[in-house]
Amino acid sequence: MSDQTLIPLIGVPADLRQIDGMPFHTVGDKYVRAVLTATGGLPLVLPAFGALYDIPALVQSLDGLMLTGSPSNVHPSQYDTPASPEAEPYDRPRDATTLPIIRAALDHDVPLLAICRGFQELNVALGGTLHARVHDLPDRMDHRRPKHDDPDVRYGPRHTVALTPGGALEGLAEATELTVNSLHSQAIDRLAGDLRVEAVARDGTIEAVSVPKARTFALAVQWHPEYKVLENDFSTTLFAAFGRAAQARARARRRGTLTPAGAESLFA
Repeated sequence: MSDQTLIPLIGVPADLRQIDGMPFHTVGDKYVRAVLTATGGLPLVLPAFGALYDIPALVQSLDGLMLTGSPSNVHPSQYDTPASPEAEPYDRPRDATTLPIIRAALDHDVPLLAICRGFQELNVALGGTLHARVHDLPDRMDHRRPKHDDPDVRYGPRHTVALTPGGALEGLAEATELTVNSLHSQAIDRLAGDLRVEAVARDGTIEAVSVPKARTFALAVQWHPEYKVLENDFSTTLFAAFGRAAQARARARRRGTLTPAGAESLFA
């Protein structure tokens, strides 16, 4: 097999949900479909097994990690805040899986793309905090999803975000702002110290971040670029950049040259 035909393995952590009284590990179709169609990678669903995993060994077997959105929220105990009904529902097995995987992925130079809950998980994993209901804060917009049966309306464009001048997203978009969808109630409160703001909504809500210290692709967005990814130019560009970084790691793993000094840059 030539390097050009390598298919990178993209880990996609699952939710743990109760269906008919039984636990199921689930990932939405739109996420794994976006990985397959827009990155050239193979989505590998990771059950929410938490401490049962050897996390370092797991992440070193991956070429990329994509964190998805979810109906659940990160449990407030993960950022030293009391639990409350406002922040429900929770998925503590997912927390126990994703938070250590995020930290290990960054330690081992695994390309990372985080979406919605994944965006919030990245902030918490690196020491940040969350607002449970950003729409209850003064002068903030209602960022929750529209109450509509049509998914094209729910995931339709809602507001603009201003991209940080000179930032990673501005470089990818070749623009100063984007129009994005919005389906979240939680938002970043205190930004983790190792994160850099990449996009902000007009009400001041942080909408995208990067990890400047990362030696490979490491970006997170609060919106949902995975929805009909190939029908949105920026979403296609974002997933393609993530896919290139994953391909680079797959090539390096195959050649046995996977070292920090040889890690690919964000735009490799």
